[in-house]
Amino acid sequence: MNQSTPDGLEQRLQRVWQARGPAAWALLPLAALFGAVTGLRRALYRWGWLPTSTLPVPVIVVGNLIAGGAGKTPTVMAIVHTLRGLGHVPGIVSRGHGRQADGCLVVTRDTPATRCGDEPLLMHLRTGAPVVVGRDRVAAARRLLERHPAVTVIVADDGLQHLHLGRTAQVLVFDERGVGNGWLLPAGPLRERLPHAVPDRTVVLYNAAKPTTALHGAVAQRGLAGAVSLAAWWQGQAPSMDTLEALRGRALVAAAGVARPQRFFAMLHDAGLTFTPLVLPDHHAYLTLPWPDTSADVVLTEKDAVKIDPQRIGSTRVWVAALDFRPTAAFDAALTALLPPPGTAHGNAPA
Repeated sequence: MNQSTPDGLEQRLQRVWQARGPAAWALLPLAALFGAVTGLRRALYRWGWLPTSTLPVPVIVVGNLIAGGAGKTPTVMAIVHTLRGLGHVPGIVSRGHGRQADGCLVVTRDTPATRCGDEPLLMHLRTGAPVVVGRDRVAAARRLLERHPAVTVIVADDGLQHLHLGRTAQVLVFDERGVGNGWLLPAGPLRERLPHAVPDRTVVLYNAAKPTTALHGAVAQRGLAGAVSLAAWWQGQAPSMDTLEALRGRALVAAAGVARPQRFFAMLHDAGLTFTPLVLPDHHAYLTLPWPDTSADVVLTEKDAVKIDPQRIGSTRVWVAALDFRPTAAFDAALTALLPPPGTAHGNAPA
């Protein structure tokens, strides 16, 4: 890395949330209000005053307690691959953050990311699983089962706080931030308070080098699977380490429109690449190409790649550095133990 990365609003907020400094203290009254509202909402579901919908197949909800990307998308994709290996037919539902449409939408290879969201399109391309997006996860799940009746289990991306959706199991994902300063939004990063123990029917996964909270859980292995040209990536070609290593010594621009760009830059640095980091807002739309026209080589994440047509890049060589994300066998076993065998009739539980 040959220059410092620019400091955006998201990065400044993350620093505020990592300590109980003056800015966090000033926001604490709002955090108390946020906690009261979310606590009341959870109580209404617990008392049955707000309904929880039951689906005819098991539902696994993947989410995080902390605001910002903690690794939900790679976790969902890893779970889908594990389920398929066990004989399940998995499908995915997601809100589709940043999409420019309402209602439910069945994602296809040709669906623009602006209509379905970048992460749902990436999950569909990477896993081949059917994906339906919608703000209402229950409606999205029902549409998924209507269009794909062979689905035997649904994985709900970022659905932890969507209590209307009943779930058979849930996965809490944490990264190196843990719970930050331990306070609720907006004084801290927490969407809800950290439980004292792992809740029932819950598995904890750490997208970090070691556990970052007191909750018992598994640690995922994370690294780069290699690189591939943008055009070849869209054709479904697998990344290779040889291609990644061939980028060493080149003057690269590394673009990252993700919530935690420093993680991507660190992996590129560890791979021996020399680059100028280009930090973009999370879910950056790429309506125009953000790097200089004179850039010879650009490397970016898969989440960025889904929004760039290879025909737009001109003479610049654009490379996609793919993530290799692997939960442990213990995580897979703990999660699948909460599910019925494939083909078994099942109704999911309340939130």
